[in-house]
Amino acid sequence: MDTLIQQLINGVTLGAVYALVALGYTMVYGIIGLINFAHGEVVMIGTMVAFTVIVSLAGSGMPPLLVLALGLAVSTLVCMVLGWALERVAYRPLRHAPRLTPLITAIGMSIVLQNVAMIIWGRNYITFPPMINKQIYDLGGASFTNVQVSIVFLAALMMIGLIYLVHRTRIGMAMRATAQNPQVASLMGVDINRVIAMAFVIGSALGAIAGCMVGSYY
Repeated sequence: MDTLIQQLINGVTLGAVYALVALGYTMVYGIIGLINFAHGEVVMIGTMVAFTVIVSLAGSGMPPLLVLALGLAVSTLVCMVLGWALERVAYRPLRHAPRLTPLITAIGMSIVLQNVAMIIWGRNYITFPPMINKQIYDLGGASFTNVQVSIVFLAALMMIGLIYLVHRTRIGMAMRATAQNPQVASLMGVDINRVIAMAFVIGSALGAIAGCMVGSYY
């Protein structure tokens, strides 16, 4: 029984990270029908940027939680800009091209981002510095840590915020209208280019947060 509980805890933690990554994929695919193969690289770059910020500030005497928050904020901002640039430069010019063309472009952007990351951060394994004192709790013979609790809690907050954005805001209404019928939404005054760019930006922000979770967890 304790093994089952332990695997459930591990599964919920990992599933929370995967859910944020998947939401970034589905936001783009649901609106323009494009599988953004470069989204995984956006997640990776978010992790690496957070690592760089945290390592740079680790010895500055700042509180560890503040350093971690700054790393998360900077990586999220960088990934949002990266997501916007990918949509503006690589995908928007090919929006009306045959379906295979943007698909090949997405794979190409994935390869480009992989190599850029290797040029900047190298090929060797890196390890996140321990910024949070890990505390272990027992539950029915299984154990979980405060890092796992933080990951699940933060992921839940992100999902609740995304639900509110999609269902309760004007940009969310525009996203749903664009996903249903872009041509009709455009005739009704919706800025299609802005909506699609926002989908890339929000999806990239979720990917950056998921990347920071991966770095902290492993």
